[in-house]
Amino acid sequence: METYNPDKEIDAAAWLWLDENERIELVQQFHLLSDQDLPEDKIRLHSAIHVVVENQLAMGVEPVPETIARLIRQGLDRHEAIHAIGAIIAGDIFDILKGNVQEYSLVKYRRKLEKITAKRWRKGQY
Repeated sequence: METYNPDKEIDAAAWLWLDENERIELVQQFHLLSDQDLPEDKIRLHSAIHVVVENQLAMGVEPVPETIARLIRQGLDRHEAIHAIGAIIAGDIFDILKGNVQEYSLVKYRRKLEKITAKRWRKGQY
């Protein structure tokens, strides 16, 4: 795998064959070359969150593939659907770092994935 495009489904086997740093680098290269206005100091973290979502998709972690498909059916492009799921992950990480929760809850994560819709994402409600 030589390039990454978040709007195209990845080859799961090729993706998982790469090491984590290579995956982050591919995502980072995409964002550096795109027209998005991401500050350079934030691209690595943004790319790492992309990688977490893509890893879950490649490994078939339920209900991530179903959530991506649903968000796309509701009108988001694949890239934006990855951002919606990534925002949930980032929020969970933030809660742990701030001490708002003591441990990560897969059950709560799955509930959030089931609850997110394109409409809610566009309103900033996730």
